[in-house]
Amino acid sequence: MNISEPFIRRPVATSVLAFALVVLGIFGYLQLPSALLPSVAFPTVLVTASLPGASPQTMSSAVATPLMRQFSSIPGLSAMTATSQEGSTRIILQFGLNQSVAEAVQNTSNAVTQAQHFLPPGMPQPPLVKNLNPTATPIMYIGLSARNMPLYELDKYAETKVATELSTVPGVADVEVFGAQTYAVRIYLNPFSLQSRGLSLQSVEAAIQSANVDLPQGTLEGGKTDFATQVHGQLHTAAAFNHLVLAYASGQPIPLSAVGKAENSTQYNLQKTWINGTPGIVLAVVRQPGSNTVAISDGIRAMLPTLESAAPGGAQLSVVFDNATYIRAAIDDVVFTLLLASLLVAAVMWVFLRRPTATLIGSLAIPLSLLGTFLVMMLLGYSLNTLTLLALTLAVGFVVDDAVVMLENINRHLDRDVPPLQAALDGSREIGFTVLSMTLSLAIIFLPLILMGGFIGHLFAAFGVTISVVILVSGLIALSVTPMLCSRFLHLGRTESTITTNASESTFQRLFERSRQWYLRTLRIALRHRNWMIALAGLVLIGSIGLGILVPKSFLPSENNGSFFASITYPTGMSFPELAKEQKAIEAAVLRNPAVQSVISSAGQGAGAFGGSNSGRLIVRLKSSAASRTDEVIQELRRATKKFSNVEIFFQQPAAIQIGPISSNAQYQFVLQGEDWNTLDTATHTLVAALRKNAELQCVTSNLQNTNPKISVAMDRPRATALGVTAQAIEQTLGLPLGGQEVRTIYGNSNQYEVLMELAPQYQQDINALASLA
Repeated sequence: MNISEPFIRRPVATSVLAFALVVLGIFGYLQLPSALLPSVAFPTVLVTASLPGASPQTMSSAVATPLMRQFSSIPGLSAMTATSQEGSTRIILQFGLNQSVAEAVQNTSNAVTQAQHFLPPGMPQPPLVKNLNPTATPIMYIGLSARNMPLYELDKYAETKVATELSTVPGVADVEVFGAQTYAVRIYLNPFSLQSRGLSLQSVEAAIQSANVDLPQGTLEGGKTDFATQVHGQLHTAAAFNHLVLAYASGQPIPLSAVGKAENSTQYNLQKTWINGTPGIVLAVVRQPGSNTVAISDGIRAMLPTLESAAPGGAQLSVVFDNATYIRAAIDDVVFTLLLASLLVAAVMWVFLRRPTATLIGSLAIPLSLLGTFLVMMLLGYSLNTLTLLALTLAVGFVVDDAVVMLENINRHLDRDVPPLQAALDGSREIGFTVLSMTLSLAIIFLPLILMGGFIGHLFAAFGVTISVVILVSGLIALSVTPMLCSRFLHLGRTESTITTNASESTFQRLFERSRQWYLRTLRIALRHRNWMIALAGLVLIGSIGLGILVPKSFLPSENNGSFFASITYPTGMSFPELAKEQKAIEAAVLRNPAVQSVISSAGQGAGAFGGSNSGRLIVRLKSSAASRTDEVIQELRRATKKFSNVEIFFQQPAAIQIGPISSNAQYQFVLQGEDWNTLDTATHTLVAALRKNAELQCVTSNLQNTNPKISVAMDRPRATALGVTAQAIEQTLGLPLGGQEVRTIYGNSNQYEVLMELAPQYQQDINALASLA
């Protein structure tokens, strides 16, 4: 039986098959999305909850614990972690890979609803539930800055216009705003002025709430026309609030300006962002799983000039980081490698076959196999990424094996003056099942990668499938197209014109004969000393095992794309003005490095479990000429920032993908668990101190930060009871001005803003001021 005979005897049908493979392969290649890594549907859910003014211990016990107790009954939950900071809690739920993302989010939302009655009543909003894909890291950072307009005006344009427009680009899942400066009216109160006028915090809060309303007013029905009624009950600016009358004393009005002041401010005034030293806002673009990173980048870059021309106050939009740049370069490098490898393979084939036509026929197996693979990748929903491109590069040497074996056997018959058609039939019949067995045995080697379970299996399945498909398609080409072309275009014996001269051919024959004789001599020596050869092979095996132990190991190599991050942890209790000043100094030290092109600096906000009010973050982009020495630049910046001894700075290239629900700002992390906070705190400090003594570790820190300075308020319960004062009243009285209480909402045309009330900064640490609040 000859597998190739139908293809040889039907050259038109075989040519149509090859042509269709080329056309469909090109179509598939154009449809393939580009990404850094394969898309992995990793069911992870993020739950965030806030309670302004609450300590981390209160957030943990009153918010995180009831929620986690309810979450523990969700089916399919594999891991759960919670991070509590001042005023906020962040819970990450990780589910098994067999669980659908939609089902995980729905079950989590149901659990939040069931836990609602266990949560504190003062929460401004219910806990938020959203899908969190660890592979969906931002692919692009866009800086927005303007020197001639307030940041809250810039933030309004960023959130209502820029983020909305960018979200319409196909493939964009979300546009996150870092360093948001949402407009808010802040009301600062003087406790002594309140006391002297007989006003309380609660009375001021009630006056603000009743004077700033937006209620439905109904419709006035007339005889022929109905009129919609509208009462302008909203106060929109700080000036309007300053003139607000809170009460009357002796017939005289008491405006808010008499007991405090209102200012146009921002909702999050304890965080700032700078772009190369200029205050600004950063927009982070997150792509949808399976979308084309390069296409998203092209669409956004095409939209930016229009958005910048319409920006108010001379605002500037600039791309400060674009992952598509690295992906484009990686794809270009792989394409060049494929072309170079194909030329080298063709050159080796020409040297040994010495027939230009035979060399061309064998070389056609490379593009046909790759194009056929592109078609299958498109049908399977794969992308051009680091792993699939690696598979294609490795497969270049495999795809010609089958074709070369077929060619060599047919060429052997031609050298014996067998007609081309008969030589193709005889040669393919002799070698057909050998080619088939070679193809299947080589493809099945990668079957464990395809069948591997867990997260690693999901990640590397695309690699195994891609390289297996290349091998199978190359086998199909070798059994069909290659023998058919040989039967039509190869000629008898030496009648084919060659581009080699007799002299060069004889020179090659002499060299080949010498190498063959040398091989025979060494083979005879090896056969005469079998025991020594077996011992040598054993030594090589032992040495390979030893080298395998010594070679450094990692899950995925760091992507040297010329950008890296720095996480900064400041001492707990450090005031925000001092923190911002220190952050600016660190940013300036980084910008002084000649290899640095741009820096995004954020104060008062970090990333993941290590983010908080005492944290900062840098996104550093290097010049293209220095991108290849990223590790060296990181070491230079570590030395340059050592003078900031009161902070901990972690420079690192981010991992390509996060495994596990706990994010970290370092390469290694230990998780400590305990039932008692004091015991856990002692164990944590002991472990950190011991690790810092290890000279091989550069930076060590912990996210357990409970050393914040505290003022303890001792309550005289008998006297409080006699005066009719409850513990709840005392805590509310302190929490209202010190926690930045949200007292009202301003509804604008395109957004809504908050009215926040708190104690004036100059009185916040005044014990007498706290006492006067009673």
